Amino acid sequence: MSASDASLDTHAQAIATRLLARDPFSQWLQLELGEARAGYCRLYLRVRPDMLNGFGTLHSGVAFAAADTAFAVACNSHGRQSVGLTATIDYLAAGRLGDILVVEAQEESLQEKVSVYQLRLTSQQGTLLALFKGTAYRTRHEIL
Repeated sequence: MSASDASLDTHAQAIATRLLARDPFSQWLQLELGEARAGYCRLYLRVRPDMLNGFGTLHSGVAFAAADTAFAVACNSHGRQSVGLTATIDYLAAGRLGDILVVEAQEESLQEKVSVYQLRLTSQQGTLLALFKGTAYRTRHEIL
């Protein structure tokens, strides 16, 4: 890793920390930041009883919200305020009470005005729970 890459990753980490500190909903989810670097984010989510649906499995809205937060961190990691244009999710398996979910966002395309991210939500056993795709619009506003 070059000094420039390390500097970008330090900046991305600072942005991630700031975004999460200013996001009461993500705080309610108790998302934990695992890693943030330019174009990438990894968060952790422990499934609590108040996150379950009527069938006793993880509510899909909680899974979507966790993925949306990782998407937001990753697409803002370059230092330009970015906002979501579209987001889709495919649910593949159910999360369970006590699971620790890993939510990973990976940049697939970074253009001047639009960026695209693929996300994976997996359980601590490595079971793939959901696939999320997000497209963001990159404004001209600098972060930090």
